[in-house]
Amino acid sequence: MELIPNLEIGWLNGWIPLVLLYSVYGILLLAFPGDVIARLYGYGRSRWSGRQKAFHAITKLLILIYFALIIFTPMKIGAGVFIPGIILFFCGLAGFIIALINFKNTEFDKPATTGFYKISRNPQVLSLFMLGCGICMVTGSWPAFFILILSALFGRARTLAEEERCLEQYGDSYRAYMKRVPRYFLF
Repeated sequence: MELIPNLEIGWLNGWIPLVLLYSVYGILLLAFPGDVIARLYGYGRSRWSGRQKAFHAITKLLILIYFALIIFTPMKIGAGVFIPGIILFFCGLAGFIIALINFKNTEFDKPATTGFYKISRNPQVLSLFMLGCGICMVTGSWPAFFILILSALFGRARTLAEEERCLEQYGDSYRAYMKRVPRYFLF
């Protein structure tokens, strides 16, 4: 891992796992029914506090910076962190796919509580963080890793807002689910 990675335009840069992630994600969204996509993205931000909106904006900015760093950082194919990074990336990608399918298979008027949602209330967020860490390892970029950590910290506001919405929508069943299942796997 490098504190100051060489940024360059190249064929073997970190853009490759990003393209793989968003290709798989796009294919899944195309295969999902419209009502599932509406439920996945249909939460409103109008009732978010000013702080939640500001943190969400900061998260978006940090993710854009992360993407720029990753896109222009060559992958460290021969480095010792490359193989563990690839494994972490693919484990995160598999978790993300499974979590999306679990979400898709949930009845419209019920919260997602099956599959990976039995061990984490936010398996999509957790999986994306895991694969993001894998990309940081593959590119050997400490700055990208620190930005990813910051974006996860600021992104927590969105997670809390989504959980508030689920409490409003599903009531006591979601409250009981929150008591049984941790937010991020172990905590």
